[in-house]
Amino acid sequence: MTTTESRSVTSREATPAAGDRARWFALVTLLVAVFMDMLDGNVVSVAIPSIQRTLGASYSSIQWISAGYVLAFALLLITGGRLGDIYGRKRVFQTGVIGFVVASLLCGIALNPEMLIASRLLQGAMAGLMVPQVLSIIHVTFSAGERGKVFAIYGIVGGLAATVAPLIGGVVVQANLFGLDWRPVFLMNVPIGVLGLFFGWKYITESKGEKKTRLDVLGVVLAMGFVVALLYPLTLGHELGWPAWTFWSIGASVVLLVAFIAFERNKERKDDAPLVPLGLFKARSFAAGNALQLGLFMFTGAFFLAWYLFMQMGLGWTALHAGLTALAFCVGAFITSGASVTVLVQKFGRAVLQIGAVMTAIGLGVFLLVLSPQVSTWQMVLPLLIIGLGFGLVAPPITMFALTDVPHEHAGSASGVINTMQQLGLAFGIALVSFVFLTPLDEATGTTAEKFATAFQPALYSTLGLAVVILLLTFALPKRAAEEQLETPAAA
Repeated sequence: MTTTESRSVTSREATPAAGDRARWFALVTLLVAVFMDMLDGNVVSVAIPSIQRTLGASYSSIQWISAGYVLAFALLLITGGRLGDIYGRKRVFQTGVIGFVVASLLCGIALNPEMLIASRLLQGAMAGLMVPQVLSIIHVTFSAGERGKVFAIYGIVGGLAATVAPLIGGVVVQANLFGLDWRPVFLMNVPIGVLGLFFGWKYITESKGEKKTRLDVLGVVLAMGFVVALLYPLTLGHELGWPAWTFWSIGASVVLLVAFIAFERNKERKDDAPLVPLGLFKARSFAAGNALQLGLFMFTGAFFLAWYLFMQMGLGWTALHAGLTALAFCVGAFITSGASVTVLVQKFGRAVLQIGAVMTAIGLGVFLLVLSPQVSTWQMVLPLLIIGLGFGLVAPPITMFALTDVPHEHAGSASGVINTMQQLGLAFGIALVSFVFLTPLDEATGTTAEKFATAFQPALYSTLGLAVVILLLTFALPKRAAEEQLETPAAA
């Protein structure tokens, strides 16, 4: 994840001497923040049945507990980066860490689903302030010769957090530490965050953008209004029986989107620092890359939420059992993700993403073949491994392809938009579960396992359809990414 215009707003005095060890301690602090974010974005799924049992959460509440974090994160990504440029990256980073710790504590002591949802929204918003500063601070702290190594470490830490999150969540919930059930999943962030706050204050050097900019407040309000007006009814509509206000809200979201586009175009014409530089979408590669990012993470959000519900609530598996099963996907993604960027894309171009989309579709097809009320972990391993291998080929290279036709001075802003699309895709995918999983579940008959297996089948078909859409979108990308994109912070 990146901040807006991070390539062009470095501060000369912020860069320490080459031998200054403090910057490496600063890097550790930044990576701890990345790890906490990636962990919290992926760890909750395995704790959902435990949360539902202890708090009496409804299915719509479960969706909001998952989607609230990524939704708030998506809304604040670009805004958070802009705030760092204006008010100081260290200051905004530290503010985000403090807020993240407080929100994690509130999540851990939540008394009801409403409190947990509100705390998750706050947690995601604080991550939206904290995480966008990471690459900006790295960019102004390390020399050009060091950044390649640093960005590689950054990518490994993020990938490792996403890989081990389900397992960590399963172990923590299963251990029932101090009789707190799922609550340590959130509470463990508190001591880690406090240490990060201290080391950040001690070792991170303050920096600001060289060019003074103002926050596009109305743009932020319109963007937030659009997303909330669309996702809120999509998430709650199923449980409430689709009252009239849900359709009015969806209609209002269209109006807000049109107003946002018109307002941002006007600001761009006046060169008045728009929140999203819409002129970037004139580049076909950038528009296709964003559509691809949105579709890919819609698939991710829908597949994983429905799959975890199927395993734990349908098959009755423990959180640890579900987390261990998820390792098959994570191992596959981990195997291909590094090679896709460093070797394969340079040799074979967009064909790597196309092969990845086909592999993902094949994995989903195999999953449909083995799906049954009695399906075992070992039967899931092969399809999950194939899906993971495909995902690892598609997800990492998207940014470098999307940036191919983007001017270098806009690489930071463009990367911020792409990462926002990733988070919005996750939120949309989680909302999609209402249609492709919960509605069929209402109509299914038989034992609990049979009902969930019946409901999971249309969810798999829907995600298979998304995999096909992803494949088609790859043809809109340039055949090869510009080689210099491999050296940018955004690509890393």
